[in-house]
Amino acid sequence: MTSGPLPRILRRRGEPGYPTFLELFFDVTYIFMLSRIAAGLAGDLTARGTAQATILLLAAWWVWVLTAWLTDLFNPQLPIIQATVLLVMFGTLVMAIAVPQAFGEYGWLFVAAYFGIHVVRDAVLIPGTRVNRSIQARSVRVFFWFILTAAPWAAGVFVTGWPRLALWGFAVVVDLGSARIGWPVPRLGRTELDSQIFTGSHLSERHRQIFLIALGELILTVGVGLGATDLGPPEYAACAVAFSTGILLLRLYYHRVRQLLARSGLMTMERVQPGASTSYTHLMMVAGVLLISTGLSLVIDQPLGHTPAAWAAVILGGSALFLLGSSLFDAVVTGQVLWSRAL
Repeated sequence: MTSGPLPRILRRRGEPGYPTFLELFFDVTYIFMLSRIAAGLAGDLTARGTAQATILLLAAWWVWVLTAWLTDLFNPQLPIIQATVLLVMFGTLVMAIAVPQAFGEYGWLFVAAYFGIHVVRDAVLIPGTRVNRSIQARSVRVFFWFILTAAPWAAGVFVTGWPRLALWGFAVVVDLGSARIGWPVPRLGRTELDSQIFTGSHLSERHRQIFLIALGELILTVGVGLGATDLGPPEYAACAVAFSTGILLLRLYYHRVRQLLARSGLMTMERVQPGASTSYTHLMMVAGVLLISTGLSLVIDQPLGHTPAAWAAVILGGSALFLLGSSLFDAVVTGQVLWSRAL
Protein backbone atom coordinates (compact mmCIF):
# COMPACT_ATOMS: atom_id res chain seq x y z
CA MET A 1 0.00 0.00 0.00
CA THR A 2 1.05 3.62 -0.54
CA SER A 3 0.36 6.73 1.51
CA GLY A 4 -0.45 10.16 0.19
CA PRO A 5 -2.51 11.22 -2.84
CA LEU A 6 -2.43 8.99 -5.88
CA PRO A 7 -0.85 10.46 -9.02
CA ARG A 8 -3.34 11.41 -11.71
CA ILE A 9 -1.57 9.24 -14.26
CA LEU A 10 -1.94 6.08 -12.16
CA ARG A 11 -4.37 3.41 -13.30
CA ARG A 12 -7.15 3.15 -10.73
CA ARG A 13 -8.17 -0.16 -9.23
CA GLY A 14 -11.33 -1.52 -10.76
CA GLU A 15 -10.78 0.11 -14.15
CA PRO A 16 -11.14 -2.13 -17.23
CA GLY A 17 -8.14 -4.44 -17.44
CA TYR A 18 -8.18 -5.14 -21.15
CA PRO A 19 -5.36 -3.73 -23.32
CA THR A 20 -6.10 -0.71 -25.48
CA PHE A 21 -5.84 -0.63 -29.26
CA LEU A 22 -2.70 1.49 -28.89
CA GLU A 23 -1.01 -1.29 -26.93
CA LEU A 24 -1.94 -3.80 -29.64
CA PHE A 25 -0.57 -1.38 -32.23
CA PHE A 26 2.68 -1.17 -30.26
CA ASP A 27 3.01 -4.96 -30.26
CA VAL A 28 2.83 -5.09 -34.07
CA THR A 29 6.30 -3.51 -34.14
CA TYR A 30 7.64 -6.68 -32.56
CA ILE A 31 6.75 -8.83 -35.57
CA PHE A 32 9.30 -6.72 -37.46
CA MET A 33 11.74 -6.79 -34.55
CA LEU A 34 11.59 -10.55 -34.08
CA SER A 35 11.82 -11.22 -37.81
CA ARG A 36 14.99 -9.11 -38.04
CA ILE A 37 16.58 -10.96 -35.12
CA ALA A 38 15.61 -14.36 -36.56
CA ALA A 39 16.95 -13.43 -40.00
CA GLY A 40 20.25 -12.34 -38.47
CA LEU A 41 20.56 -15.60 -36.56
CA ALA A 42 19.73 -17.66 -39.65
CA GLY A 43 22.51 -15.86 -41.53
CA ASP A 44 25.09 -16.46 -38.78
CA LEU A 45 24.23 -19.71 -37.02
CA THR A 46 27.41 -19.80 -34.94
CA ALA A 47 28.15 -19.40 -31.26
CA ARG A 48 28.91 -15.74 -31.81
CA GLY A 49 25.81 -15.19 -33.95
CA THR A 50 23.65 -16.89 -31.34
CA ALA A 51 25.12 -14.74 -28.58
CA GLN A 52 24.47 -11.59 -30.60
CA ALA A 53 20.88 -12.60 -31.32
CA THR A 54 20.36 -13.37 -27.63
CA ILE A 55 21.55 -9.91 -26.56
CA LEU A 56 19.36 -8.20 -29.15
CA LEU A 57 16.34 -10.24 -28.08
CA LEU A 58 16.91 -9.48 -24.40
CA ALA A 59 17.23 -5.74 -25.11
CA ALA A 60 14.06 -5.78 -27.19
CA TRP A 61 12.26 -7.81 -24.54
CA TRP A 62 13.32 -5.39 -21.80
CA VAL A 63 11.76 -2.52 -23.74
CA TRP A 64 8.55 -4.51 -24.25
CA VAL A 65 8.33 -5.54 -20.59
CA LEU A 66 8.80 -2.01 -19.26
CA THR A 67 6.19 -0.73 -21.72
CA ALA A 68 3.73 -3.45 -20.69
CA TRP A 69 4.35 -2.61 -17.03
CA LEU A 70 3.95 1.08 -17.87
CA THR A 71 0.44 0.64 -19.27
CA ASP A 72 -0.42 -1.81 -16.50
CA LEU A 73 0.47 0.63 -13.71
CA PHE A 74 -0.48 3.90 -15.42
CA ASN A 75 -3.68 4.92 -17.19
CA PRO A 76 -3.23 4.18 -20.92
CA GLN A 77 -6.23 6.40 -21.74
CA LEU A 78 -4.37 9.58 -20.78
CA PRO A 79 -2.80 11.53 -23.68
CA ILE A 80 0.58 11.76 -21.89
CA ILE A 81 0.79 7.97 -21.51
CA GLN A 82 -0.39 7.42 -25.08
CA ALA A 83 2.24 9.84 -26.37
CA THR A 84 4.87 8.01 -24.33
CA VAL A 85 3.86 4.66 -25.80
CA LEU A 86 4.01 6.08 -29.34
CA LEU A 87 7.48 7.50 -28.77
CA VAL A 88 8.64 4.18 -27.32
CA MET A 89 7.12 2.46 -30.36
CA PHE A 90 9.11 4.72 -32.68
CA GLY A 91 12.27 4.00 -30.71
CA THR A 92 11.57 0.27 -30.96
CA LEU A 93 11.17 0.60 -34.72
CA VAL A 94 14.57 2.33 -34.92
CA MET A 95 16.11 -0.44 -32.81
CA ALA A 96 14.65 -3.02 -35.21
CA ILE A 97 16.02 -1.13 -38.23
CA ALA A 98 19.48 -1.19 -36.64
CA VAL A 99 19.36 -4.89 -35.69
CA PRO A 100 21.13 -6.34 -38.79
CA GLN A 101 24.14 -4.04 -38.20
CA ALA A 102 23.82 -3.59 -34.44
CA PHE A 103 27.17 -5.35 -33.97
CA GLY A 104 28.58 -3.49 -36.93
CA GLU A 105 28.37 0.09 -38.13
CA TYR A 106 24.92 0.83 -36.67
CA GLY A 107 25.65 -0.09 -33.09
CA TRP A 108 25.38 3.59 -32.17
CA LEU A 109 21.87 3.78 -33.64
CA PHE A 110 20.68 0.73 -31.69
CA VAL A 111 22.03 2.12 -28.41
CA ALA A 112 20.75 5.66 -29.12
CA ALA A 113 17.23 4.32 -29.67
CA TYR A 114 17.50 2.15 -26.56
CA PHE A 115 18.67 5.15 -24.50
CA GLY A 116 15.97 7.40 -25.96
CA ILE A 117 13.23 4.97 -24.96
CA HIS A 118 14.39 4.91 -21.33
CA VAL A 119 14.84 8.67 -21.14
CA VAL A 120 11.39 9.41 -22.60
CA ARG A 121 9.64 6.98 -20.27
CA ASP A 122 11.34 8.19 -17.09
CA ALA A 123 11.01 11.85 -18.09
CA VAL A 124 7.25 11.32 -18.01
CA LEU A 125 6.88 9.01 -15.02
CA ILE A 126 9.22 10.61 -12.49
CA PRO A 127 7.66 14.12 -12.66
CA GLY A 128 4.18 12.64 -13.14
CA THR A 129 4.29 10.74 -9.84
CA ARG A 130 5.84 13.45 -7.66
CA VAL A 131 2.70 13.80 -5.51
CA ASN A 132 3.38 10.37 -4.03
CA ARG A 133 7.01 9.67 -3.20
CA SER A 134 6.42 5.97 -2.65
CA ILE A 135 5.13 5.52 -6.19
CA GLN A 136 7.67 7.95 -7.64
CA ALA A 137 10.46 5.92 -6.03
CA ARG A 138 9.61 2.99 -8.31
CA SER A 139 10.46 5.00 -11.42
CA VAL A 140 13.51 6.56 -9.75
CA ARG A 141 14.89 3.10 -8.97
CA VAL A 142 14.46 1.98 -12.59
CA PHE A 143 16.15 5.15 -13.82
CA PHE A 144 19.03 4.70 -11.36
CA TRP A 145 19.79 1.24 -12.76
CA PHE A 146 19.45 2.56 -16.29
CA ILE A 147 22.19 5.09 -15.50
CA LEU A 148 24.40 2.26 -14.18
CA THR A 149 24.07 0.18 -17.35
CA ALA A 150 24.35 3.17 -19.67
CA ALA A 151 28.14 3.05 -19.33
CA PRO A 152 28.69 -0.47 -20.75
CA TRP A 153 26.04 0.11 -23.44
CA ALA A 154 27.77 3.31 -24.54
CA ALA A 155 31.27 1.85 -24.23
CA GLY A 156 30.26 -1.02 -26.50
CA VAL A 157 29.60 1.42 -29.32
CA PHE A 158 33.29 2.34 -29.48
CA VAL A 159 34.59 -1.23 -29.74
CA THR A 160 33.82 -4.11 -32.06
CA GLY A 161 33.76 -7.88 -32.02
CA TRP A 162 33.86 -9.78 -28.74
CA PRO A 163 34.47 -6.68 -26.57
CA ARG A 164 31.15 -5.19 -27.72
CA LEU A 165 29.47 -8.54 -27.20
CA ALA A 166 30.83 -8.76 -23.65
CA LEU A 167 29.92 -5.19 -22.70
CA TRP A 168 26.39 -5.35 -24.11
CA GLY A 169 25.87 -8.83 -22.71
CA PHE A 170 26.81 -7.62 -19.25
CA ALA A 171 24.59 -4.54 -19.58
CA VAL A 172 21.47 -6.39 -20.69
CA VAL A 173 21.86 -9.09 -18.02
CA VAL A 174 22.08 -6.37 -15.38
CA ASP A 175 19.01 -4.65 -16.89
CA LEU A 176 16.87 -7.77 -16.57
CA GLY A 177 18.47 -8.98 -13.35
CA SER A 178 17.94 -5.66 -11.57
CA ALA A 179 14.20 -6.02 -12.11
CA ARG A 180 14.22 -9.48 -10.58
CA ILE A 181 15.65 -8.10 -7.33
CA GLY A 182 13.47 -5.00 -7.29
CA TRP A 183 15.99 -2.37 -8.49
CA PRO A 184 17.62 -1.78 -5.08
CA VAL A 185 18.89 1.79 -4.60
CA PRO A 186 20.75 3.27 -1.61
CA ARG A 187 18.37 5.07 0.80
CA LEU A 188 15.36 4.23 -1.40
CA GLY A 189 15.48 0.47 -0.86
CA ARG A 190 13.92 -1.75 -3.48
CA THR A 191 10.54 -2.32 -5.05
CA GLU A 192 8.77 -5.29 -3.51
CA LEU A 193 7.59 -7.20 -6.56
CA ASP A 194 5.33 -9.39 -4.43
CA SER A 195 3.34 -6.30 -3.42
CA GLN A 196 0.28 -5.04 -5.26
CA ILE A 197 2.15 -3.13 -7.94
CA PHE A 198 0.59 -4.97 -10.87
CA THR A 199 -3.12 -4.94 -11.66
CA GLY A 200 -3.29 -8.54 -12.86
CA SER A 201 -5.66 -9.27 -15.73
CA HIS A 202 -4.27 -6.54 -18.00
CA LEU A 203 -0.71 -7.81 -17.72
CA SER A 204 -1.87 -11.38 -18.22
CA GLU A 205 -3.45 -10.43 -21.52
CA ARG A 206 -0.38 -8.49 -22.58
CA HIS A 207 1.79 -11.58 -22.11
CA ARG A 208 -0.60 -13.66 -24.17
CA GLN A 209 -0.46 -11.06 -26.94
CA ILE A 210 3.33 -10.98 -27.15
CA PHE A 211 3.36 -14.76 -27.47
CA LEU A 212 0.87 -14.42 -30.33
CA ILE A 213 3.20 -11.85 -31.91
CA ALA A 214 6.03 -14.40 -31.74
CA LEU A 215 3.80 -16.89 -33.55
CA GLY A 216 3.07 -14.16 -36.08
CA GLU A 217 6.77 -13.98 -36.83
CA LEU A 218 6.78 -17.73 -37.46
CA ILE A 219 3.85 -17.38 -39.89
CA LEU A 220 5.72 -14.53 -41.58
CA THR A 221 8.59 -16.96 -42.08
CA VAL A 222 6.21 -19.37 -43.82
CA GLY A 223 4.85 -16.57 -46.01
CA VAL A 224 8.32 -15.43 -47.04
CA GLY A 225 9.22 -19.02 -47.84
CA LEU A 226 6.12 -19.47 -49.99
CA GLY A 227 6.87 -16.19 -51.74
CA ALA A 228 10.21 -17.49 -52.99
CA THR A 229 10.64 -18.34 -56.65
CA ASP A 230 10.85 -21.83 -58.16
CA LEU A 231 9.02 -23.59 -55.35
CA GLY A 232 8.53 -27.29 -55.66
CA PRO A 233 6.85 -30.05 -53.64
CA PRO A 234 9.70 -30.21 -51.05
CA GLU A 235 9.47 -26.49 -50.36
CA TYR A 236 5.68 -26.61 -50.07
CA ALA A 237 5.94 -29.57 -47.72
CA ALA A 238 8.44 -27.69 -45.54
CA CYS A 239 6.10 -24.68 -45.43
CA ALA A 240 3.21 -26.94 -44.44
CA VAL A 241 5.30 -28.39 -41.61
CA ALA A 242 6.23 -24.88 -40.43
CA PHE A 243 2.60 -23.75 -40.51
CA SER A 244 1.51 -26.87 -38.63
CA THR A 245 4.20 -26.20 -36.05
CA GLY A 246 2.77 -22.74 -35.47
CA ILE A 247 -0.70 -24.22 -34.95
CA LEU A 248 0.67 -26.80 -32.52
CA LEU A 249 2.48 -24.15 -30.46
CA LEU A 250 -0.69 -22.06 -30.41
CA ARG A 251 -2.71 -25.01 -29.14
CA LEU A 252 -0.13 -25.96 -26.51
CA TYR A 253 -0.07 -22.44 -25.13
CA TYR A 254 -3.66 -21.22 -25.27
CA HIS A 255 -5.32 -24.52 -24.40
CA ARG A 256 -3.16 -24.80 -21.31
CA VAL A 257 -3.80 -21.18 -20.27
CA ARG A 258 -7.55 -21.79 -20.35
CA GLN A 259 -7.17 -24.95 -18.29
CA LEU A 260 -5.05 -23.22 -15.65
CA LEU A 261 -7.30 -20.18 -15.31
CA ALA A 262 -10.45 -22.28 -15.19
CA ARG A 263 -9.03 -24.62 -12.56
CA SER A 264 -7.49 -21.97 -10.35
CA GLY A 265 -10.21 -19.38 -10.80
CA LEU A 266 -7.53 -16.75 -11.34
CA MET A 267 -7.97 -13.69 -13.49
CA THR A 268 -4.24 -13.15 -13.35
CA MET A 269 -1.58 -15.51 -14.58
CA GLU A 270 0.22 -15.64 -11.29
CA ARG A 271 -0.22 -15.04 -7.59
CA VAL A 272 3.33 -14.42 -6.43
CA GLN A 273 5.49 -11.66 -7.89
CA PRO A 274 3.01 -10.80 -10.66
CA GLY A 275 4.59 -9.45 -13.80
CA ALA A 276 8.18 -10.33 -13.01
CA SER A 277 7.96 -14.13 -12.94
CA THR A 278 5.50 -14.35 -15.81
CA SER A 279 7.63 -12.05 -17.94
CA TYR A 280 10.68 -14.29 -17.54
CA THR A 281 8.76 -17.46 -18.39
CA HIS A 282 7.23 -15.80 -21.46
CA LEU A 283 10.66 -14.61 -22.52
CA MET A 284 11.74 -18.25 -22.60
CA MET A 285 8.69 -19.28 -24.62
CA VAL A 286 9.10 -16.42 -27.11
CA ALA A 287 12.82 -17.23 -27.48
CA GLY A 288 11.89 -20.87 -28.11
CA VAL A 289 9.44 -19.90 -30.85
CA LEU A 290 12.08 -17.62 -32.39
CA LEU A 291 14.62 -20.45 -32.51
CA ILE A 292 12.06 -22.80 -34.07
CA SER A 293 11.19 -20.15 -36.65
CA THR A 294 14.87 -19.66 -37.48
CA GLY A 295 15.42 -23.37 -38.02
CA LEU A 296 12.26 -23.76 -40.11
CA SER A 297 13.24 -20.83 -42.33
CA LEU A 298 16.48 -22.64 -43.15
CA VAL A 299 14.63 -25.89 -43.86
CA ILE A 300 12.17 -24.11 -46.17
CA ASP A 301 15.10 -22.60 -48.06
CA GLN A 302 16.82 -25.99 -48.40
CA PRO A 303 14.32 -28.79 -47.69
CA LEU A 304 16.37 -31.64 -49.17
CA GLY A 305 19.90 -32.91 -48.64
CA HIS A 306 22.07 -33.05 -45.55
CA THR A 307 20.72 -31.31 -42.45
CA PRO A 308 23.51 -29.43 -40.64
CA ALA A 309 23.73 -30.08 -36.91
CA ALA A 310 23.19 -26.38 -36.21
CA TRP A 311 19.78 -26.49 -37.92
CA ALA A 312 18.66 -29.42 -35.83
CA ALA A 313 20.06 -27.74 -32.73
CA VAL A 314 18.00 -24.57 -33.11
CA ILE A 315 14.77 -26.48 -33.85
CA LEU A 316 15.19 -28.99 -31.02
CA GLY A 317 16.67 -26.38 -28.69
CA GLY A 318 13.80 -24.01 -29.44
CA SER A 319 11.27 -26.74 -28.69
CA ALA A 320 13.00 -27.56 -25.42
CA LEU A 321 13.15 -23.90 -24.43
CA PHE A 322 9.46 -23.43 -25.17
CA LEU A 323 8.53 -26.49 -23.10
CA LEU A 324 10.77 -25.38 -20.23
CA GLY A 325 9.25 -21.91 -20.24
CA SER A 326 5.71 -23.26 -20.36
CA SER A 327 6.47 -25.73 -17.53
CA LEU A 328 7.83 -22.90 -15.38
CA PHE A 329 4.77 -20.85 -16.27
CA ASP A 330 2.63 -23.73 -14.97
CA ALA A 331 4.66 -23.72 -11.78
CA VAL A 332 4.11 -19.98 -11.29
CA VAL A 333 0.34 -20.35 -11.64
CA THR A 334 -0.21 -23.64 -9.82
CA GLY A 335 2.70 -23.59 -7.37
CA GLN A 336 3.98 -26.95 -8.61
CA VAL A 337 6.00 -28.24 -11.55
CA LEU A 338 3.80 -30.26 -13.89
CA TRP A 339 6.31 -32.56 -15.55
CA SER A 340 3.55 -34.09 -17.69
CA ARG A 341 3.54 -30.78 -19.55
CA ALA A 342 6.87 -31.63 -21.16
CA LEU A 343 6.08 -35.28 -21.87
